[in-house]
Amino acid sequence: MWNDFRDYILSEIQDKPTKIAEVGVGKFSMIADELSKKENITLIKTDIMPADDTVVKDDITNPNLDLYKDTDIIYSIRPPSELQPHIVKLAQTVNAQLIIKPLTNEDLNTGRVKMKLKNFKKASFYILR
Repeated sequence: MWNDFRDYILSEIQDKPTKIAEVGVGKFSMIADELSKKENITLIKTDIMPADDTVVKDDITNPNLDLYKDTDIIYSIRPPSELQPHIVKLAQTVNAQLIIKPLTNEDLNTGRVKMKLKNFKKASFYILR
């Protein structure tokens, strides 16, 4: 399933130079690590409590917008529901495509913003363009 999630992101960008941000990376950086291997991708990982020095400290409730300048895609894997509205606001502010992969069977907490359920191979997630 995780390979399918990664493949969806790659299918969206193909070979175009793309800036991607993973918000709230925590200790699960498999997707970010795979994406960062692509030469056409500039990737940043952010979290309020960075697990290592590859993660930039940022508070999504009061984000440093300079980090996300010119970001094409923002994604978050299993973000807590109370942070989801902040992630949506960030994506809208910087005009980035948003992908949220919630916990299985978890409802989104995006307020009035409706995200579209996307099934790609064995991966299910929500997108906002």
